[in-house]
Amino acid sequence: MMNVKFFAEIGINHNGDVEIAKKLIDASKRAGCDAVKFQKRTIDIVYDKEMLDSPRESPWGTTQREQKEGIEFGHDEYTEIDKYCKEVGIDWFCSAWDLESQKFIQKFDLENNKIASAMITHEELLEEVSKEKKTTYISTGMSNFKIIDRAIEIFKDNFCPYVLMHCVSTYPTKDEDCNISAIKTMVRRYGPEIGYSGHEIGIIPSLAAVFSGAVAIERHITLDKSMYGSDQSSSLTEEEFTQLINYTKTLSGDGTKEIIEEEKDIIKKLRYW
Repeated sequence: MMNVKFFAEIGINHNGDVEIAKKLIDASKRAGCDAVKFQKRTIDIVYDKEMLDSPRESPWGTTQREQKEGIEFGHDEYTEIDKYCKEVGIDWFCSAWDLESQKFIQKFDLENNKIASAMITHEELLEEVSKEKKTTYISTGMSNFKIIDRAIEIFKDNFCPYVLMHCVSTYPTKDEDCNISAIKTMVRRYGPEIGYSGHEIGIIPSLAAVFSGAVAIERHITLDKSMYGSDQSSSLTEEEFTQLINYTKTLSGDGTKEIIEEEKDIIKKLRYW
């Protein structure tokens, strides 16, 4: 079978509820994922006051601040998530959207880091993350080779291992915009450690990414695509995630080229010389 890692991005699909987060962790484990991923932001650093004061209807109130604060986990929630993931037996990691959030994540003994596409040009954050020398998954949405090359330079300077994740930052991504061929282009330019972070509806582009050489697949996971949240509609359900992982296993086979047992009777019927 192909050695591909599967990450379920819970992100903010928990809607600020630890119990929903636990259900998503359980669903990810049952689907066969290797890890779950969250997001961490310091609201007053990532967003300016004008934006936070602007109107937005949500379950938590009528302003952007109330919405952002409503979906943000703090120390107690992540401590509970850390404990729960250990009980369930699944790894977790997190993408920080500011330096303070990355320093917050450092409190937990996590195996991996993640750079979100929006943060790939945040050089101070890249420096902070790369100094930890943990394998880091770097999403490359909204990026060209110049931007990617600069990010890689920082990680190489700090001798930090990384995996580039081909990504298109639209939600949901149209199938015709997924550009799965970019994975092979990136392999030729950067080497084999290329993955795919997808936001499309369904599993076909992600499956195509596997067979284009992706070493890791990251997809958002949801309990219900109709739930509140900007990422829910471009997420996979547990059933879809299970299908994606199972198809990878069944279609990839063992890589050998031999006559299988089921073909032997067919040879007698169809092969005449």
